[in-house]
Amino acid sequence: TIPVQTPVLMIASGKGGVGKSSLTANLAVALASTGKTVGVLDADIWGFSLARLLGVSGEVQARNAKMIPLERVFGAGRVKLLSMGLLADEDQALLWRGLIVQKAVAQFIEDADWSGVDYLLIDTPPGTGDIAMTLARLLPRMGALIVTTPHRAAQRVAARAADFARKSNIHVLGVIENMSRLTCSCGERHAIFGTGGGRALAEDL
Repeated sequence: TIPVQTPVLMIASGKGGVGKSSLTANLAVALASTGKTVGVLDADIWGFSLARLLGVSGEVQARNAKMIPLERVFGAGRVKLLSMGLLADEDQALLWRGLIVQKAVAQFIEDADWSGVDYLLIDTPPGTGDIAMTLARLLPRMGALIVTTPHRAAQRVAARAADFARKSNIHVLGVIENMSRLTCSCGERHAIFGTGGGRALAEDL
């Protein structure tokens, strides 16, 4: 279970490939480096990657019928992680859908010991399907960060995630435009994915 006072932040987008998982990992490490204990829930049941991104491995244990997230120290703080990447082989395809996926996400929240975390970050799969709806039902207090790339097409798809958050009474805290520019060795910056998508979405919201 998650303590009532713990801020919960959902990292979301309408499409894949915009960097939700890498952003979640970097945000978790940045917060931990300030001395915080950061819970990270990898809710991308089919596309789990945070165990590898955070360099966390091992076997998930249970205490008092609660799963114990695995920990890794970063600077003055620590990250606590639960992910299907810790429960299944990394190259194993999970042929799950519907109620099975919803139950797995609910167990990560209700049947896990998240005590002591200062923040809980949730990496979500693309879209607004079963997992997003389950999270909205179980964690009505959470906020959302919407991730997009600069390309206008990505921005329009990300807008659907923001619309889902609003319809689910989830507060949209902001927009992150990932992959904004490439800085080459000469120091020049190149907007290889276009420009304006993140700013346009933030202004719309």
